[in-house]
Amino acid sequence: MSKTIYRKAGRRAGYPLLVCCAVLLFGISLINLIWPKRTLIELENRNAAKLSPPTLSGLLDGSWQTSFSNWMQDQFMMRDQWINTQRAIDEVAFQKVEEGGILLGKDHWMFTKLFTVSDSTKKQLEKNVNAVTEFAAKYPGKVTFLLAPSASVIYSEELPIGAPMVNEDGMLDEIFAKVGTTASVLDLRTTFTENKDQYLYFKTDHHWTPAGAYLAYQQFCALKGLTPFDTNAHEAVTIDDFQGTHYSATRLWNVENDSITYYPLDNQMTIFQTIGEAEFEPVSTENLINTDKFTTRDKYAAFLDGNNGYSVIEGNGTGSILVVKDSYANSFVPYLTENYAKIGVIDFRNFRYGLDSTIAKEGYDEILILYNFQTFIADTNLINIARPSTLTE
Repeated sequence: MSKTIYRKAGRRAGYPLLVCCAVLLFGISLINLIWPKRTLIELENRNAAKLSPPTLSGLLDGSWQTSFSNWMQDQFMMRDQWINTQRAIDEVAFQKVEEGGILLGKDHWMFTKLFTVSDSTKKQLEKNVNAVTEFAAKYPGKVTFLLAPSASVIYSEELPIGAPMVNEDGMLDEIFAKVGTTASVLDLRTTFTENKDQYLYFKTDHHWTPAGAYLAYQQFCALKGLTPFDTNAHEAVTIDDFQGTHYSATRLWNVENDSITYYPLDNQMTIFQTIGEAEFEPVSTENLINTDKFTTRDKYAAFLDGNNGYSVIEGNGTGSILVVKDSYANSFVPYLTENYAKIGVIDFRNFRYGLDSTIAKEGYDEILILYNFQTFIADTNLINIARPSTLTE
């Protein structure tokens, strides 16, 4: 008696799908292998991860596999387009109001998220306040302290509904009260709020605009009894399609690009390399606005050509001033050329000494400390401002 064997129909039906998936996977891998490799992730303003050659120790402890994974992520074909698509889906389909630490506000606004201040940041803030207060006490009548409020304080109505931001106003009050015991304090909140209809902050970036910097500069001139830079006497140039750091973090699909309006100036800036306390070697002399950078993604870096440790600018006025700063000052400093003959600029991210010997050697008449609130409270380098000189007279 013969045995009949029945087989299920369509048993091989899944094979074509498997083959298609394998071909697709192989094809993507092949295309990705020959896809042009990048050294810079422009949208994120950072260098692409590098692929290091495998080593036995790296293979055993997993570090090479991590390095390879990071390299693959940065070099994946059409990486930026995939990320942009995913972010658009998140916002439209899921109504996300936060992306990459940035709050997605109304009217295309983007704000740095700051819901809490950690204990370590509170301790750093106390150190920074004490350092500035102590420094200003050594130079009575010479120091002005300008701490720019965050855009979220001036344009709070544009924040997502119910966003529990920290009480920046209360913190600013405490900072100004302490620093104000030894330095002149510039509190911009009232002036900025009264002029909030002006273009004071970028929507896609964490900086204020040159217009915001100019309004702050006008308040500085009023405090010091100076005649402000006359914008009507100079022809303005506007650079369009600026997408700043907030956009890099969010890739907002319906972004409203910013613009940068500046005034071309002929003033020269010498950038120095610091080789010791109050010892400098000139590296380059150039215009204080590097217009070449307006053609790059990091357009704000055109002002002062970025964050150099120590630079000196030739002004058109009289006397001298030393500006100790974060990047908010970069678009502010060019206006000072109207009032001072010499403008020194120090950024503690690239300057590892105290200021006493430099002030004595360079003979600065005045000192301006200019920071943004969110940088000031967490900056671990600012305490160098109170570091005493090690040079002997």
